[in-house]
Amino acid sequence: MSATRMLVLGIIRGAGPAHGYKVRAELMGWNAQEWARINPGSIYHAIRKAAADGLLVEAPDDAREAGPDRMRYAVTEAGERELRDLVRAGLRVTRDPFMLNAAVAMLPVLERAEAVAALDERLAELRTAVAELESWGDRTPYESPEHVIEQVRLWLAQVRADIDWSSGLRRRLLDGAYRMADD
Repeated sequence: MSATRMLVLGIIRGAGPAHGYKVRAELMGWNAQEWARINPGSIYHAIRKAAADGLLVEAPDDAREAGPDRMRYAVTEAGERELRDLVRAGLRVTRDPFMLNAAVAMLPVLERAEAVAALDERLAELRTAVAELESWGDRTPYESPEHVIEQVRLWLAQVRADIDWSSGLRRRLLDGAYRMADD
């Protein structure tokens, strides 16, 4: 999975036909390099790869834009499906904060029920992780060094915080927060 691919498809989808510079400027304006681990150069690679994979297509040039000639792209039907798949996966996956951050940024491409279902899967996986970590943390110091048990306490706190946040987002979505694809 690729947070960069998700964000590139999402920006082009939201902006309408766009060129790489516009996508880069938008993502850098969002500080995506910090929360999605986006390298500015990877944006152009992601655009070329998405076009080669049939997710983007060249769009007619818009003479209103000033500046040098730039290749503009639009999202194809396959690109729309890929974007939704990536957002759902980003919400479900619990061990990749960059995908989660990108999925939250692109959340409105999903229908409300899709987003809630993905969060339900995430919550189930997180609850399983809590049970596993609690059993590991209950081991005696003879089975695991004390400092390793401290790591388990950290991970357990992080997973519980994720459960709280995910449950809250789920609740907010059910209460009608955010404009979603089916609104």
